[in-house]
Amino acid sequence: MATFRNNPYGAFNYLVSLGGSDEASVVGGFSDVSGLGSEINYSEYRNGNEPVNTVRKIANTFKNDDVTLKRGLLGSLDLFEWYKRVREGQYEPRTVTITLLDEARQPVATFSLRNAQIKKWTGPTLAAKGGGEVAMEEIQLAHEGIEYA
Repeated sequence: MATFRNNPYGAFNYLVSLGGSDEASVVGGFSDVSGLGSEINYSEYRNGNEPVNTVRKIANTFKNDDVTLKRGLLGSLDLFEWYKRVREGQYEPRTVTITLLDEARQPVATFSLRNAQIKKWTGPTLAAKGGGEVAMEEIQLAHEGIEYA
């Protein structure tokens, strides 16, 4: 689905789907998505009869960055309840999908996280200074692979 064009897409139009069953659905949108990344580990290897005195780099395992999602505090307990169930031993992996949209709100790219599980929940920072800050909550997701289409 990734759609090529000459100018880059804005990073402000996207949809997040946390998968899960209807009773475990999530209310509200996310204001920030970060950590979409993956890294390949390399092993160094050299034969004793190599003609060049340097090691070869051989790709082996890879690791995925944790993905962080932030949203304004809505009074919904859905994210914390998911975290609480996992903390208490339930295995609740989900397919999390982040869809980038163009200016006409048409899908142009999709990032899918395989077997995503909630790793961390952070509640809002509260301050009585009278500012216009929004109370935010965030979750951090561990996952077993990312697909980009």
